[in-house]
Amino acid sequence: MTTLLVTGTGTGVGKTVVTAALAACARAAGRSVAVVKPVQTGVRDGEIGDVEEIERLAGVAGRAHVRLPDPLAPQRAARLAGVDLPPLEEHAERIRVLREDLVLVEGAGGVLVRLDGRSGTLAGLARLLPGSSVLVVVGPQLGTLNQTELTIEALRARRVAVLGLVIGCWPADPGLAERSNWEDLPTVTGVPLLGALPGGVGALSPAVFRASAARWLAPSLGGSWRDPSNVTGLSSVVSGGK
Repeated sequence: MTTLLVTGTGTGVGKTVVTAALAACARAAGRSVAVVKPVQTGVRDGEIGDVEEIERLAGVAGRAHVRLPDPLAPQRAARLAGVDLPPLEEHAERIRVLREDLVLVEGAGGVLVRLDGRSGTLAGLARLLPGSSVLVVVGPQLGTLNQTELTIEALRARRVAVLGLVIGCWPADPGLAERSNWEDLPTVTGVPLLGALPGGVGALSPAVFRASAARWLAPSLGGSWRDPSNVTGLSSVVSGGK
C-alpha cells in the first residue's frame, strides 16, 4: 500500500481536484484506491463535500471521518458544533487498516491546521503513517514562493517526506508572475514540480476529467506529463468540452 497525503499552502489552492486527478489516474491504471478526508468542514446535511466531489470526478468513493457544518478551521468548527474531534492516532489507525493499493489523504487547509482537539496536524499524521509522503498543492500567483517555502520548511523540520509540488489552478492566460513562479518554485524549494491542473477542471464532466487527468500529472503520480518547462496547452481541455 502507498499512502500519499495531499496538503496545500492554504485553502482554495485546488487540493480536492488534484486528489481527484490522482485517484482517476490510479484507477485508470487498474489500482485500487481509497480516499480519506480526516475532517471535512463547511458541509451541512444534504450538501456535497470534498469526498463527494472526488467521487463524482474520479469515480472513487471517499470517506470523511468527521463532517462539520461551519466553513472554519476544524477545531473551531468542532467547538461550535459541540463535537469532540478524534485524536490524531485514531485518524492514523483508521487509515492504516485500509488495504487499497493507493490511499489518498486530503488535509484541511494548510499543513499545520489542527485536525484533532489538541495540536495534531497533517504533518503529525504523516509521522504516524510510516512510509507515507506528502504532496503539496500550490497556487501560481504572486506570493506563492514564500507560502510554498514556508510549507516545505515546516514539513522538513518535522522530518516528513515531501514527494513534490502540483499547481492546483493554472490560469488560462498566465502573466509574468505565474510564468516566473512556474520556473522558480522547484528552484527555491528544492522540490520537483510534478504537475499542474488548468483552472476550471472541476467543472468538467466526469468522463472528460478522467480522460484528461493523466495529462496534468507526472509519471511518478501516475500521469503522462513529462515536460515541467511546458506551460502551454494546459487549458485546452477546459474549453474543449464539459
